[in-house]
Amino acid sequence: METKDWINGVIKEEEITRYLENGKDFINDGEIWQKLETNKNPEPQKVRDILKKSFAIETLEPDETAALLNVEDEELLEEMFDMAGKVKKKVYDNRIVTFAPLYCSNLCVNNCLYCAFRKENHVEKRRRLTLEEVRNEARVLAGKIGHKRLIVVYGEHPSSDANYIADTIKAIYEVNVETKNGNGNAQIRRVNINAAPMCIDDFKMLREVGIGTYQVFQETYSHEAYKLVHPAGTIKSNYQWRLYALHRAVEAGIDDVAIGALFGLYDWRFEVMGLLYHARELEKRFDGLGPHTISFPRLEPAANTPFIEESKHKVSDRNFKKLVAIIRLSVPYTGMIITARERADIKRDVIPVGCTQTDASTRIGIGAYSDKYSEQEAERQQFVLGDTRSLDEVIGEFAESGYITSFCTAGYRCGRTGKHIMNLLKCGKEAHFCKLNAVLTFREWLDDFAGDKTKKAGEKIIKKEIDEIKEKKPSVYPKLMECYKRIENGERDIYF
Repeated sequence: METKDWINGVIKEEEITRYLENGKDFINDGEIWQKLETNKNPEPQKVRDILKKSFAIETLEPDETAALLNVEDEELLEEMFDMAGKVKKKVYDNRIVTFAPLYCSNLCVNNCLYCAFRKENHVEKRRRLTLEEVRNEARVLAGKIGHKRLIVVYGEHPSSDANYIADTIKAIYEVNVETKNGNGNAQIRRVNINAAPMCIDDFKMLREVGIGTYQVFQETYSHEAYKLVHPAGTIKSNYQWRLYALHRAVEAGIDDVAIGALFGLYDWRFEVMGLLYHARELEKRFDGLGPHTISFPRLEPAANTPFIEESKHKVSDRNFKKLVAIIRLSVPYTGMIITARERADIKRDVIPVGCTQTDASTRIGIGAYSDKYSEQEAERQQFVLGDTRSLDEVIGEFAESGYITSFCTAGYRCGRTGKHIMNLLKCGKEAHFCKLNAVLTFREWLDDFAGDKTKKAGEKIIKKEIDEIKEKKPSVYPKLMECYKRIENGERDIYF
């Protein structure tokens, strides 16, 4: 099939109009600006009442989020940061999840002004991995680095359509290799996907091969800004096809979906409001099923992409911390992802106010893990990384800071997904399983992959966690220790 014919067949108008209300989508730009305007200078007591609602793990109303976005008083901001940390701890305790991105193709039919993969960027080295090359990448990620979760990324192109994506998912799950320390076999246990919007039938194909979370970012929720950065005549120029991608994914049976915005394309306050409206729309439409995760990447330099340097909407580090905290307070149950786009010092500053997931040992060039070239090679990747630390370094620092890194993927195999996991998160019961599984999977990772320094720091965290379980959950302690001993003796992938 010719590329032009393929492009013309991607968008199914009936899979947009079925979700519209009176012909309109759920993002009303004028209403968002009106709420930001009418909630200026909020009274401190009003803000504190909103924070109490967040701590009750209730999704905020748009007016409430708008009020938080208008807080400028430093003392009140510190109260917001403090409460965001408390909300995160209430839902996720001291656990943090790590993953790696795996870029399979950078061929793309779109021409987004901010992206190095855009069609007209002729300095970009184009490549699509073969299935054996995908397996080679997975062998390095699982066997040498120690990852259990991936987010696999694709450009929008006929050569990387749903059939190719499904084949790559299967190829990754097939990989089973010896661990770095020689203690057993390693696999990728959760394959999440970041790919262009698809039709319902294509999403069903991905569900059948075991997709984890489906992630797609709206980029900007402003209709006007979206039009400016996504040239007419491209698939991605259709705002509503993208906006309702997650509706189609859920309708196809994919339980876990993820939203995000690319901060720097438009006013950051508007984008936070857009994310809230998106979360509330999913909750309303799908019986409480909100976003599994929310991402908030900032624009970063990219090869031959001058738009980024010219952007008038870059987000300062201070406002970045503020927006992270407000997302945590606005959608209290959701996972929040901060990526290696951000420098290590920025991550240290904002993880305590909301983030629950991050990547490490990150390489975003096509074939970058198995090719063993330098960590950054602009002509092979989408943007420049801010944090190039190894997974071992990141986990070691987390342990020294009191976090336990969880490699748990049990929930996805035990049916704790979608609405089930949402309900557990909202009432605080998810932690019952996750704390136990965090201990078991961290023990496994320390034995299989950790360097001496990281292992020493990790042992202290594990002891602290086990002591806490013994004190607070004595009924499950014997079973936990039975499983723990089995892992010490070489068994793997044991979970509650």
